[in-house]
Amino acid sequence: MVCGRSQKTSRTEVLAVAVPAAVMSAVGLWGLDRGGIWRDEAVTFQVARRTVPQIWRLLHGVDAVHGLYYLFMHVVLTVHPGEVVLRLPSVCGAAATAALVAALGVRLARPRVGLWAGLLYAVTPLAGHYAQEGRSYALVAAGAAGATLLLARALDERTDTGPSARTATAGPSGRTWWAYGSVVAVTCLLHELAVFVLCAHALTLALLRAPRQVWAAWARAAGAAVLVLLPLALVSRGQSQQVAWLPVPDWESAERLLRNFAAGPRGAVFWGCLALMAMGLTAGRTAAFAAPLMIVPPAFLMLLSQVKPLYHDRYVLYALAGAPLLIAAGADRLAGLAGSRPRSWAVTAAGVPAVALVFLHLLPLHREYRTLAHRPDDLAAVSALAGREVRPGDPVLFLPSLGRRTALAYPNGFRGVRDLALKATGPESGTLYGREVGPRELQRRLASVNRLWVFAEPYVLRSRWFPGEPTERLKLVEVEERFVPRWEGERDGVTLRLYVRRPATASLAPPARSPRPAPR
Repeated sequence: MVCGRSQKTSRTEVLAVAVPAAVMSAVGLWGLDRGGIWRDEAVTFQVARRTVPQIWRLLHGVDAVHGLYYLFMHVVLTVHPGEVVLRLPSVCGAAATAALVAALGVRLARPRVGLWAGLLYAVTPLAGHYAQEGRSYALVAAGAAGATLLLARALDERTDTGPSARTATAGPSGRTWWAYGSVVAVTCLLHELAVFVLCAHALTLALLRAPRQVWAAWARAAGAAVLVLLPLALVSRGQSQQVAWLPVPDWESAERLLRNFAAGPRGAVFWGCLALMAMGLTAGRTAAFAAPLMIVPPAFLMLLSQVKPLYHDRYVLYALAGAPLLIAAGADRLAGLAGSRPRSWAVTAAGVPAVALVFLHLLPLHREYRTLAHRPDDLAAVSALAGREVRPGDPVLFLPSLGRRTALAYPNGFRGVRDLALKATGPESGTLYGREVGPRELQRRLASVNRLWVFAEPYVLRSRWFPGEPTERLKLVEVEERFVPRWEGERDGVTLRLYVRRPATASLAPPARSPRPAPR
């Protein structure tokens, strides 16, 4: 009988973990091929297809924080360099995170808590959004959840009161701490801001009043992970200009993150999730793991960002794992107050349609996240516009140079064009978008051009933007003073203008907007 019950419990736990993973996989694969990639995915796509020496050279100047991810994606994209394959690792990472959240609920509470928490994670729009991004954030979330599960396992082994307690402490726990440190290190190498998960784990140990031996073992594992991360942190510190665009987070940022964590915008579902979170805070050990994981990394990063802005919700996606655990623990507490038995299959089964109703409530948001319009830009549409209007051999300027990302991601629309400012390609120069010629050489090249296509970011032509880089300044000045706009088209915020050389007596005329092709 005991053996049979053990096998039954094991099957229950396996189902509690497997079902959320399957649901998250389905949510991640739904609408995965959107027919276009946006700017950040384009960077992953073009960098990962370089050779390993070329990637290594690039990381010395830019994007070191994503270095391990680019090397990983270099291997992945050798299978097939396409949009779906680009995003598949994120789908797998999100499915793994849902499974790990469920496993945490099973270990910290009981199978139904794990099942509910894993399913809630899977239907949360924020998780589904980053499950379909060709970036590292879903993999980082999986690493943080895995490290948290290993921490729970290490504490269980240390506090085992059975006859094998001494053996557990000396053997498996040591291996578990080693695994914990390794997972934290790899997770932080995927994105260095995942290091705040260690702060969450420290608070967990404090809330559980862990003994000195546990603190010592954790400190060794955490210290080793930080030591591995230190070279990356030093290099990326010199590349901090890449995030200079980030604003200082405010209360609105915190409110938006809370809505994303609590299953979407305001409404009955949001307030219900908040109420269950509040109840979950009384759930003892589960709350000691879930609440710090949810609260500490975003809070620390927001506080740090008051001095130097570094905050974005994608950088703390891994903290989302704590929210469904708290909600599920709160629902379990509520069921207990209603008099249900801990192993009541009726209560467990009732939680599944409840999560399904949450998903249906959030379905419009899920659909919105799967549209191209939800991303900042659609480089495929921009390339298609170029393919219709620009002929092979036509001279082209990208203003600023990062606009070249469209041509790098979708080169067919730019096949045969003359990139007037380009001196060396990205792989050749160890840069993202290539190295451009100096002002004098660019001026010489422009002198022989009477007809010019300009691909411009929206802030370039409709603001007082004045670049600090000499070549970019010359582009702007030459275009405004030496050329007259003749035709204009726009796709996803990128402006394509045809300029012709200004006659000596002509005045600046406004560009003609027309859906018709440019005059040939």
